[in-house]
Amino acid sequence: MTKRVLRFAPSPTGYLHVGNIRTALFNYLQAKKVGGEFILRLDDTDKERSTQQFIDQIKRDLEWLGIHWDKVEQQSLRIDRYREVLIELKNKSLVYECFETALELELKRKKQQNQGLPPVYDRSALKLEPEERNLLRDKTESHWRFLLSGETVTWEDEIAGEIKVRTSVVSDPILVKGNGQFLYTLASVIDDADFGVTNVVRGIDHLTNTAVQIEIFKNLSSNAPIFGHHSLIVDSSGENFSKRAGGLSIKSLKELGIEPRAIVSKLVSLGTGDRVDVDKNIDELAQNFELSKFSTAPVRFDKEALGVISRKILSTLDMGQISEYLGFIGVPNEIREDFWIMAKENINTKEELVDIWRLCKEGAKNPIIAPEDRQFIEVAIGLIGEYPRKSDSWQILTEELKKLTGRKGKNLFMPLRNFLTGKSDGPDMKKLFPLIQKIQNFQSS
Repeated sequence: MTKRVLRFAPSPTGYLHVGNIRTALFNYLQAKKVGGEFILRLDDTDKERSTQQFIDQIKRDLEWLGIHWDKVEQQSLRIDRYREVLIELKNKSLVYECFETALELELKRKKQQNQGLPPVYDRSALKLEPEERNLLRDKTESHWRFLLSGETVTWEDEIAGEIKVRTSVVSDPILVKGNGQFLYTLASVIDDADFGVTNVVRGIDHLTNTAVQIEIFKNLSSNAPIFGHHSLIVDSSGENFSKRAGGLSIKSLKELGIEPRAIVSKLVSLGTGDRVDVDKNIDELAQNFELSKFSTAPVRFDKEALGVISRKILSTLDMGQISEYLGFIGVPNEIREDFWIMAKENINTKEELVDIWRLCKEGAKNPIIAPEDRQFIEVAIGLIGEYPRKSDSWQILTEELKKLTGRKGKNLFMPLRNFLTGKSDGPDMKKLFPLIQKIQNFQSS
């Protein structure tokens, strides 16, 4: 059986967002399930927009989510190979040189649309005489187009079923821009053929592009991969995601404290009807991953749901999973378990643990004391005692205060919480109070 090879091919011209990552996950989980190879291919032929900063961030985002590649390929390092194949296509008369500027092409498209015609390139460059080409070549940069057959390209899609695309209503694609930049259409085909890619999963918006690429594979005497085209993710307003949709970039979600498993589990269930499975890590999800579960209809992504899922995941973490982070923020080993039991039901993100630990270590930054509670708090301070405290210290303190002041219920507990934490809500005081190491000084005026 042929070893499966899959790839994720981002362009390092912006931050990855949840739409990109869904594609990465589909390819990674397929490869992982069958013990195949997963390639990270950086489509960085756009020298002006591709940056090392985005390359580094792409790798950090993937690793943070648990997506690990077997090897990295960079298109900018393979330009000589693309030139070699371009010559082969020229020799077969499968590409032709064009000279229209972007403005001229736009005017042609508008004219066709006004006439009710499809905006398909008219192949006027094929009609140029050699002398005309030479004159134009001296005046402007030329670009190269692939000559489509005009036939119907058919394939069995792993998600969408049988697909048929008539290339007679598709413009001959530009393979090389006037500045010499090789575009995705050709470079991707060459890479997939050279690297032995067997399966490609990508968005449904690539259907026409896939038909074009299948023709190029055929003319290069290479086997096309098996394709699968998944649905697109839309935002709350129904709009497609942009690469620069900063609020839903993986980088921004990480900075918000969203758990990586929340993102992965949500994206893997999206569009399947399956519940979000927060109990499985990414490798366990791979075992039951099936492309046939997914549809091609657009799916709506709810950013707010990530916070809910993330909180649920956090609340289920055991000490082995959280201890390292607690140590990182400074919680001593001897109280980590008690601290985690106290804090885990009261956080949406790990980062919130920093503030809770600061409260335990330094005391309330701004204790709240209502004028009518000042005498009560003064009595309480006299009874609080030194840290460390016992697990029943809160119960002992409140019972004694009840006897001395006659207060009970909300009038007893709320002034204490406000003074000790500076907030009117938060963790269970029975669990929190024994861990508070410092009580702010209080002077009655």
